[in-house]
Amino acid sequence: MDPDLVVSRRRIRKVDSIQMVRERRDSANQNLGFASRPFVLCGLPIRQPASGCLIHERRNGHFVLQVTGHPSYGLPWGQDRLVPIFLATLAVRKQSRTILFRSAAEMLDSFGMQQGGSQYRRLIGAFQRIFGATIFFGTDTQRKPATLINQARFNFMSEARIWYARHPEQESLPGECQNMIVLTEEFYREIQDHPIPMDLEAAKALSSTSAALDLFTWLSYRCFNAKGEERVPLFGAAGLANQLGNVSYSRPRKFREKLGQWLDLIRTMWPECPARVCREGTELIVAPAAAILPGGGAYACA
Repeated sequence: MDPDLVVSRRRIRKVDSIQMVRERRDSANQNLGFASRPFVLCGLPIRQPASGCLIHERRNGHFVLQVTGHPSYGLPWGQDRLVPIFLATLAVRKQSRTILFRSAAEMLDSFGMQQGGSQYRRLIGAFQRIFGATIFFGTDTQRKPATLINQARFNFMSEARIWYARHPEQESLPGECQNMIVLTEEFYREIQDHPIPMDLEAAKALSSTSAALDLFTWLSYRCFNAKGEERVPLFGAAGLANQLGNVSYSRPRKFREKLGQWLDLIRTMWPECPARVCREGTELIVAPAAAILPGGGAYACA
């Protein structure tokens, strides 16, 4: 197949996805999803980690996220970040640690992926990396005369049973055996205590641009909670560059250039997004805004 034709089809699908996000936003019929707090404040790796690298750490102020990958599967990265989003979404919707899928086709559709064996194998790889990962998330806040430390270590899932049929019309195995995922008590409690609303269709549209997805999720949360115009440093220990996955650029100018591209992409779906880089190029300015319009969230799928 002509590579240019493949790229064109991908671009067409992306444009269609962005258009759908805009239309649903304009009609106040957004597909409401949920993200989990650790992965809003600190991103998973954006690019595939080097072979043998099993530790990933990000910081956001006094929050710290450390992910330890499984020796056989490695660290979750890239589009794997969709798995925690959809697990959190379904857990909140169903108010249950146990999540059921009737078929592989339903799973692929829920994760915004095309039908086919190669895509399913890709999804299975993501589940293996997520299932095998151990997550440490904590805060270290200085409060005179004492230091408050709040920490938790958990896995995403305690059980996963996933199967794939070669025939798309087959919705279940004999005996009504369904795809089943059971979240750990710790991850489920984190989701229940701190569910962060987000536009699920926007997450699907941005799935191939992991850094832009991280930025969109973070901005949705930060702008909603902003009390006024706020400034976030781009660089340094508390800088935005140190929060988004494992993106690292040798020159600040390169990061600012990429940040501008991600913001442009986000504005195609969220035109009112108020985030902008300051004139000096050292801070991101945010202001109060809503990525999810009041009364506009809807559960579009189970």
